[in-house]
Amino acid sequence: MLSLGRNPGEYIVINGNIIVEVVSIDGSLRLAIDAPKEMKIERGENYEKNHPVPDCIQRTKALGGAKRR
Repeated sequence: MLSLGRNPGEYIVINGNIIVEVVSIDGSLRLAIDAPKEMKIERGENYEKNHPVPDCIQRTKALGGAKRR
């Protein structure tokens, strides 16, 4: 897992066709995601209702990061 620090207005590009931009931080982080329509994007809590927690998230939680509610 790659962990990056970004400020509002900054973004990352994944595979040349997915853009994730930090749009605001007002007590909670807000992201804007631009990806091809055929790519399914789900919030983690919804994904985990039907799938196991991804290994990278389990490892991060074990190290004390990625605090989840």
